[in-house]
Amino acid sequence: MHYIIPEIIRQPGTTIAVNVGGALIPGILSVYLYIRNQLWVSGIIGIIVVAAICHWLATPVPGLGIALPVFVPPLTTAAVALVLSRRHAGALAYVSGSLGTLIGADLLNLHQVEGLGAPVASIGGAGTFDGIFLTGILGVLLASIFAPPYRSDDQVDIRRTRAHF
Repeated sequence: MHYIIPEIIRQPGTTIAVNVGGALIPGILSVYLYIRNQLWVSGIIGIIVVAAICHWLATPVPGLGIALPVFVPPLTTAAVALVLSRRHAGALAYVSGSLGTLIGADLLNLHQVEGLGAPVASIGGAGTFDGIFLTGILGVLLASIFAPPYRSDDQVDIRRTRAHF
């Protein structure tokens, strides 16, 4: 029996791919949390700060793509979220971590990928670009650990009422 082996014709350049689980879903979830928690000003500030730090730390690596230190974005995200809004620290950490890393490390460095020799640049994947999902999750965990417990206004009023008796 004769088999025909297909030939793979490789185009020069880099293919840009968008990872559904690492970029699209975290992006949609970030927009939902941004609107749901009304993080209008703090969300924009958090995204800008995390994007600026990620862009500053992202370094091009020939044959691989853009590299970013693994734990710097989550730590930055948690710190920014705790400074801007302790009440919504978890949601703010996810939004600023996911979108800040996506914008700062991935989108602002797309112009550098072509010359690095990486055949595929996967935005939000575990390949050339990564860390969006990890930054969001670790940022939420760190911000939640250091955020004070949330009390609704009803719980505070009940405690004040009991204190007066």
